[in-house]
Amino acid sequence: MLYLWMTLLICFACSVVLTPIVKKLAFVVGATDKPNYRKVHQKVMPRLGGLAIYISFLIGYSILRPWNEDWMYILLGSLIIVIIGVLDDIYELPAKIKFLGQLIAAFIVVVIGGVQVTFINLPFGGELHFGILSIPISIIWIVGITNAINLIDGLDGLAAGVSAIALITISGMAIIMGDWFVSSVGLIMLGSTLGFLLYNFHPAKIFMGDTGALFLGYMISVLALLGFKNVTFISFVIPVLILGVPISDTFFAIIRRIVKKQPLSAPDKSHLHHCLLRLGYSHRQTVLIIYGMSALFGLIAIILSQAAVWVSMIILAVVLLALELVAEKIGLVDSNYRPILKIVRVIRYAGGKQN
Repeated sequence: MLYLWMTLLICFACSVVLTPIVKKLAFVVGATDKPNYRKVHQKVMPRLGGLAIYISFLIGYSILRPWNEDWMYILLGSLIIVIIGVLDDIYELPAKIKFLGQLIAAFIVVVIGGVQVTFINLPFGGELHFGILSIPISIIWIVGITNAINLIDGLDGLAAGVSAIALITISGMAIIMGDWFVSSVGLIMLGSTLGFLLYNFHPAKIFMGDTGALFLGYMISVLALLGFKNVTFISFVIPVLILGVPISDTFFAIIRRIVKKQPLSAPDKSHLHHCLLRLGYSHRQTVLIIYGMSALFGLIAIILSQAAVWVSMIILAVVLLALELVAEKIGLVDSNYRPILKIVRVIRYAGGKQN
């Protein structure tokens, strides 16, 4: 275990050293992010920072050499993801090309490597086998989480911090479960991400770009799939909770675009961090609030893993209700989208009239 923590520190140090080098490289190759109406930053920024995370991860992996029968396919998929990310950071690839690259990486891990969720044990007895659907479900999970992390990468330090919190939770639970591979890779990723975060927290000196966001999303999705596959229904929900912030932000973005009759791929300024900024919170306060939300989701996931089934169901119901209320309160879907709050207002009004 000491060797594992030493490797984490080495990855952290490598990331700290490599990030300024990658920053210079980003300007040389033209991997820069120019400000526009949708973006918060006001000057041209280098955006290849994820390359420092990836190289630090490879260094840590070569030192620790955690073994899993699927390790080669996981690393191959990560290489494809990083290549797509680097090319996008430099040339701004079409969305279809990026999506194709993600599908190829997910296909390699799921179909060739066999990393799949094939069944879950239902809460009140019995098993639900996915059969042939296990392949598309697993691919959708990887591609979905990969893009969810990418979508929240809108403020300095946001995606890196949320990913670090998710990695802490996944690695901690893997240690409890005795899963050496997931805990080792998770902590290697954590050290690499935290080293980069020193330069990425507000005010950022470099962005991770698609190279970092796609790589982090891909690796987190695969680690969650490895750590929680073929388990109980509640355990199946745990990785969803761990990634509650990016998943819920993506979910409400889809709802928002359906309500407004916009294409699902249409960009906008109504994500969680945009809404918090509009409420008057500063850049740093917004990021810290979302960190707190991510940590809360992680804590709930850990509690859920130890709770009885009926307690877990109650917790899940409360979490879903709280999410909906927060989304309505801050206008995550639309300023006029407040179904539950309107019901509460009607009930209060009726109660007031009776009194």
